[in-house]
Amino acid sequence: MKTTIKNFFAILFTACLLMSCDATRNANNKQKGAVIGATGGAVIGGVVGNNVGEGNTALGAIIGGVVGGAAGAYIGNRMDEQAKKIEEEIPGAEVERVGEGINVTFDETSGVFFDTEKYNINSRSAESLDRLANIFKEYPNSNILIEGHTDSTGADAYNLTLSKNRAQAVTDYLRNKGISSGRMNTKWYGENQPKYDNSTVEGRAKNRRVELAIVANEQLIEEAKRNAGE
Repeated sequence: MKTTIKNFFAILFTACLLMSCDATRNANNKQKGAVIGATGGAVIGGVVGNNVGEGNTALGAIIGGVVGGAAGAYIGNRMDEQAKKIEEEIPGAEVERVGEGINVTFDETSGVFFDTEKYNINSRSAESLDRLANIFKEYPNSNILIEGHTDSTGADAYNLTLSKNRAQAVTDYLRNKGISSGRMNTKWYGENQPKYDNSTVEGRAKNRRVELAIVANEQLIEEAKRNAGE
């Protein structure tokens, strides 16, 4: 599946428009989460099911955790702050604000990468993960999904194991830096969820990635609801 996050968000926005043009006409970045939850939740659920599928489970986790309404806008504001911090501290990371969460992708050109067929955390990746761990400590009311992915080169079983080892290596490193295991969930998909064209060198390089979904935890959700008077 080649649908990018930006293209998918366009689909989401269109679905919201069908439900309530007025509600989305002037929505800013932090308000989109509120619109998704407050207008047309059933439509969005269908769009997610049909268009995320196996192409981007990190995005699916973000959309699946939408709270919506004024509480969603409050969460979106907190996520704006955290996303900006990640962009500032780790310039190589691909950071996307989606709804009420953050999608972060590390590939071979960004702040966390692995040598060919390796899964150990090298010194350059360690520096980026140290900064990421500090940001997670600064924003403790979020949960993190960590996913490992590979390109289609090599046997499927080998790629599945490699993606598992890489995702687990990132999880273990963050845990050793003081991030609670309860905040993190680790998944791996080998070559089965490409975001780019595996027939090109550039596409394969981008598919060899570790992807994160950052979403509100129960504490932040309750805080947001209290703030919104819900």
